[in-house]
Amino acid sequence: MAEVKRFETDVAIIGSGGAGLAAGIEARDAGARAIAFEMASEFGGAAITSGGGCMIVGTPLQKEKGIEDNPDLAFDDWVKWGGPSVDKVWARYYIEHSLHDLYHWAEGLGVKWVDMKTQEGNSVMRWTRAERSGLGLTTHMIDGFRGRGGEMVANTEITGIKFDDQRVTGIEGINTETGAAVDVAAKAVVVSTGGFNSNLDMILEARPDLCGDKILEGSGPGSTGSGHKLVRRVGGQLTHMDHVWFYAYSTPDYRDPNQRRGLVCRQIPGYIWVNQQGRRFHNEALSGGNSASPALLAQTPRHCWAIVDTPMKAGLEVADPYYRDGAKVNREKIEELLADSPFIKKADTLAGLAEEIGVAVPTFVATLERYNQACRQGLEEEPEFGKPLKSSKPFDTPPYYAIQFFPLARKNFGGIKTDLECRVLDKHFEPIQGLYAAGEACGMAGGHINGSAGLEGTMLGPSIFSGRVAGGWAAREAGHGDGFVGKANRG
Repeated sequence: MAEVKRFETDVAIIGSGGAGLAAGIEARDAGARAIAFEMASEFGGAAITSGGGCMIVGTPLQKEKGIEDNPDLAFDDWVKWGGPSVDKVWARYYIEHSLHDLYHWAEGLGVKWVDMKTQEGNSVMRWTRAERSGLGLTTHMIDGFRGRGGEMVANTEITGIKFDDQRVTGIEGINTETGAAVDVAAKAVVVSTGGFNSNLDMILEARPDLCGDKILEGSGPGSTGSGHKLVRRVGGQLTHMDHVWFYAYSTPDYRDPNQRRGLVCRQIPGYIWVNQQGRRFHNEALSGGNSASPALLAQTPRHCWAIVDTPMKAGLEVADPYYRDGAKVNREKIEELLADSPFIKKADTLAGLAEEIGVAVPTFVATLERYNQACRQGLEEEPEFGKPLKSSKPFDTPPYYAIQFFPLARKNFGGIKTDLECRVLDKHFEPIQGLYAAGEACGMAGGHINGSAGLEGTMLGPSIFSGRVAGGWAAREAGHGDGFVGKANRG
């Protein structure tokens, strides 16, 4: 008879990213037993490799800098950016609770908020970063959950949600190392499995208009849509699944045998992008998912080339652990990427680079010369697209490089539909008893809190917050505590 590993708990959590950890901490604080099951061998999900920035309103850091902010202003920015499909109730709920129930709550776990950054769409500076970015924030959450007696089980793929008399009674799965069956009895289940942007088939199912184009997978390796499938099988509703958030600055990972995963390329000062016609098409200083990504997706074909000369490449960073030694960039591996990737071309002249990437030489050279001329004239902005030239220089130091960028599916702004208690809703908008969802599995919160576009910081922040909400109410379902209460900031 096959071995079966059995667990019994009050709250079973599927996934150990920001939402799952927050759910576990909240459940333990309410007095409930909680176990987080993780498919990977390491804990932390996508949150642990993130930039660690959250949109938070009314913080001490803002006050130190003399920044006047309030929930009404943040809400207006949020709705303008996300469009008509924003879940306004969830957006307001998060914004008003972000100060006390994220910022100060995280401080109680040992998190230190260290700086802020101006981001597209925000009328004031409110993107707030934790010390050591996502690694620091998530490590404190892991320690907080474990320190409260929470249990974490790795290498466990959950394959089903168990029901009895129309309510959840647990989950079942398999240990991916030993092959042993896993059976979990639980009074409530929280699904916090992340998005589906590491599953190209699901991406194209949600966005059939992109079939035939090269689209890169760009979320954490575990973001395969497993939670969506689990919930759909038991009658849960999925909503706004076509709201996929793309990055424009990603090149294929040539080390991936299928070349489906992308590498996010950052910190290249002064580079420009040209399409396959050899022309610039966008202000490269506006690199966000609501500006650069639509511009890239409008090109024919849907890719571009990032043009870099030798001094510029010194700033290149790749958001992948292989290209880092802890917090330090591994320049040797960056050079390896530039030399070995078939998606990166190199030449000693601009005309030669045009030939390497297959664009018309006269058009490409003229594009670069216009940009170079603007730099040499000392203009504050180049005249074609208004890109600020403060950090730019002429392309004049060979060898020159062209890095091929494709759209990278990064975040899911649609997913499992929930109410304000994070209870999963069925097609009749009725809660499925004992089943909760949080984080990117439900579009960060509720199913579509951001609408079709998200301000930076409205991914990680709402994911953690919705995890807290789910954990509190799941604990109450299991007979512990009064549900999530929190403290609103309406000043």
